[in-house]
Amino acid sequence: MIDRRALPGFAAGLGGLAFSVLGLLTQQLWLVAAAGFCALVAGLFTLGLADRLRRTTDDADGQRARAMDLARESNEMAARAAKFEAEAIVARNSLADAQRPIPVGVGTGSVGGGGRSVTDTETGLFNEQFFMVTLEKRVSAARRGLRPLAVVLIDVVGDLGDGASGPRPGDAKAVAGALLETLRDADTACRLDNHQFAVILEDTPENGAVWTIERVRRRLADQQSGQTMWAGVACYPAHAFDSTQILGQAQIALNSAKDWRQDRIEVASAPDD
Repeated sequence: MIDRRALPGFAAGLGGLAFSVLGLLTQQLWLVAAAGFCALVAGLFTLGLADRLRRTTDDADGQRARAMDLARESNEMAARAAKFEAEAIVARNSLADAQRPIPVGVGTGSVGGGGRSVTDTETGLFNEQFFMVTLEKRVSAARRGLRPLAVVLIDVVGDLGDGASGPRPGDAKAVAGALLETLRDADTACRLDNHQFAVILEDTPENGAVWTIERVRRRLADQQSGQTMWAGVACYPAHAFDSTQILGQAQIALNSAKDWRQDRIEVASAPDD
């Protein structure tokens, strides 16, 4: 089918062809002139159509870019909303705990900041309680929006040590800094009670998660030499379909990475059908 906008130029081109054939057969100059005029008209229509096509393409590119910006802003707003909701849930649970009698001799502190805090006191990252609540919310949101989600568990040691002493913990503040400098606003970085780190990457499939964590590894290596970083990556829906499963898959991948005495990023295996 011919675009209606191209019909005038197409007709002028056919007319020019017909006049040129007749001019060659009859040797009539006016037919040659008519053929030239039709060719000129066809050229003008072609140039106009090309200009309209260019403007349409530019408009489409602009609309596509605006759509991508809106989608990114939507993801960031959804992530912020999930963080606020998780903070509210953590605060509500902490308030309920605070209203219960505390047995004598039981402390209230923890690596995650204890009490009603949602942040880790040493690094300023969110703590494990916040991570668990947020993970469940983000997996549910990814399921509703049909978007991928990546969860990464990270363990960093400063010295692998020998068989007797074992590894020495890495610089937690340096790891936190590398995470915050690399991740997007929509992503979530947390420090767990076992001193490991957990990351939730919004709208990120497997390859994007590996590349993001590799950037974290490189940044950390530039800032703090001599440390070893292991990471386990699991993604929704490629490796699991709920928060418990995806966290378990990430832990299995992390354990596989820790079998190596060097930096290593492992990706979870796809579930068996």
